[in-house]
Amino acid sequence: MGLPRKTVLIVLAFFAIYVIWGSTYLLNKIAVTELPAFKLAAIRFIIAGLLIFGIAKALKISISITKVQLKNTTIAGFLFLTFGNGVVVWALNFVDSGFAALEISAQPLVVLILMRILQGKKISPMSLIGVFLGFMGIFLLVSQKQLISQDGQITGMILIFACMISWAYASIFVGKADLPKNAFVNTGYQMFTGGIMLGIVSLCLGETWSSPATWSTHVQWSMIGLTLFGSIVAFTAFNYLLKEVSPEKVATSTYVNPIIALLLGWWVLNEHISLQSVIAAVVLLTGVYFINSKRKFKPRGIGR
Repeated sequence: MGLPRKTVLIVLAFFAIYVIWGSTYLLNKIAVTELPAFKLAAIRFIIAGLLIFGIAKALKISISITKVQLKNTTIAGFLFLTFGNGVVVWALNFVDSGFAALEISAQPLVVLILMRILQGKKISPMSLIGVFLGFMGIFLLVSQKQLISQDGQITGMILIFACMISWAYASIFVGKADLPKNAFVNTGYQMFTGGIMLGIVSLCLGETWSSPATWSTHVQWSMIGLTLFGSIVAFTAFNYLLKEVSPEKVATSTYVNPIIALLLGWWVLNEHISLQSVIAAVVLLTGVYFINSKRKFKPRGIGR
């Protein structure tokens, strides 16, 4: 007998958030060399949201939602995309793509601490070891003299950490909130509302808007990859997983994302990988492993 359909979907969804999202750091880094950060993100998510609505209509999937669901998808869109993604893209003006992914690999640590603060969830002894190693890894990563001395590096670090808190809170919020039961429709509303808010931020900041025809070929292909795969495929998989498994399980995408981001940044953009960054990565990812070890995989039904 073959694997149950739900198991296959969960495995494919994890592949999407592990591998595709790992490559988006490179794509964003390429795009942000020519495009303002919030404009870039706004175009990506508005187009992705509209495409999702169009596909849903073609598949005869209802996109009607309640006022409460619209409010919740807008909140999630802001936390995940307007702030959580838009500010990360902005931070890529100051830090390498691999470094950004490596710092964000501490996401499970932030989720765990927020779940303790907001939900009173106890932290197991194994997870406590993970928390300690996580903090050690972050310290090793951000304390590198050659990084701290670079212009804007500390600003980039702080911006990314703020985004991690936003994503962590949003992950907990989405797991409990009343959202459209169809993960595809849920993603569409989050993309569209988040993109609209990013566009407003971009206009308020006075960012320059230009026609895609004027972009370089590299930026055009990066935007296509970000929109179709990074936004529609991976983010739909992400929202699906948040309803099916626990938030800290979903956060394990940070096992793989930084490795792929570091390798792609080194291979394509010639980004430097220091020995201390490698040591920090090992310590940090070991901590993430401890945080998620000794936990049983318990799928949760939609809406629970």
